[in-house]
Amino acid sequence: MIRTLQKMFTPTEKRAVDPSWHALASYNGQPVAYVNPQIAEQLSAVTAAVNAISGAIGTLPAYVYRVTDKGREVDHAHPIARLIEDGPNSYQTWSEFVEWLTAQALLYGNGLAAIRSDNRGQVTELASYPWGRVAVQTVTERIIYDCTDHQGRTQRLLQGDVLHLKDRSDDGLLGRSRLSRTAPVIELALQMQQFGNALYRNGVRPSGAIQLKERAGLEQIKNLQDQIQQSYGGAGSAGFFMVLQDNAEWKQITIDPERAEYLASRRFGTEEIARLFNVPPPLIQDYTHNTFTNSQQAARWFAQNTLQPWIRKIECLIHCALFTEEERKRYQFEIDMSGFLRGDAETRWKNHEIAVKAGILTVDEVRAIEGFAPLGGNQEGAHDGEVAV
Repeated sequence: MIRTLQKMFTPTEKRAVDPSWHALASYNGQPVAYVNPQIAEQLSAVTAAVNAISGAIGTLPAYVYRVTDKGREVDHAHPIARLIEDGPNSYQTWSEFVEWLTAQALLYGNGLAAIRSDNRGQVTELASYPWGRVAVQTVTERIIYDCTDHQGRTQRLLQGDVLHLKDRSDDGLLGRSRLSRTAPVIELALQMQQFGNALYRNGVRPSGAIQLKERAGLEQIKNLQDQIQQSYGGAGSAGFFMVLQDNAEWKQITIDPERAEYLASRRFGTEEIARLFNVPPPLIQDYTHNTFTNSQQAARWFAQNTLQPWIRKIECLIHCALFTEEERKRYQFEIDMSGFLRGDAETRWKNHEIAVKAGILTVDEVRAIEGFAPLGGNQEGAHDGEVAV
């Protein structure tokens, strides 16, 4: 009793999780207060949800717009535009960088890249730092980042030196991983997966049994087993019918209700993870309640409710972190969500037709969007509702 009270009132020391060795450890089924992202990604639903969000955002085109008195136009000469076209660093394309940054924020709550500039103050590189290699200190509500690169060199960076993408934050300074917010959900799913692995690895589950009317010796049973296995075992013997004699009877063994409940629990775990990442279940290959109609609605819902908040975060972050105060008045950064229509030719061309009819675009502008050379000359009838190609 005294020892129990001592444990209750003795303060416990919180130790930082080792980002290297701890990440390589396998999940052993013990209760955990912190869910390591590498361990969580052993669940295919977690990996699928993160890939669905980060991969979709990474594929979208991004532009730097210069704001003029007549509207705005794409500026290909701006340093940020060159990062988009040539890659933000020597080892990542823009698409890979955005996918990586978003995945880091989804799994760790934070994604970080160092901003490198030349002597004129123009951004020349965005160097990615995995969050597991970043140590954070807060001084008077400002953050100091001690970042370790792949060669073990440490660099201290201030808030103005980094591109820091955060998931929802509790203190406004650092994002908090949704894996840590719902650790019991991930832990239960991991335990169910471990149970399934052990069930199939250690369990004894014959598809059937031969019941003998009379007691047989060990040698007779062994001979019968060998005979059955040689004659009917393996894929090559599938469909052969069996003839039993000597008062033997075949008993079929089917899946038991306990295992049936296990499969239902695994499906529920997938739905929980989809809910955690705000991803419609069909997008992570869960078609339990799926139809063709609600699949299309799920894709639209995914774009509007899952991707758009992340895209807006990235747009605001880049606008504030990479543009100077003067440039923010004259330039805009935008991720073009119409890129989703690249895989839907029918919808894309209908949108073009509507834009031409309404006088929003000309035929040549539509052709430019689609990568065709302009028609030039007289475009009479360009606004009569026909998109000439």
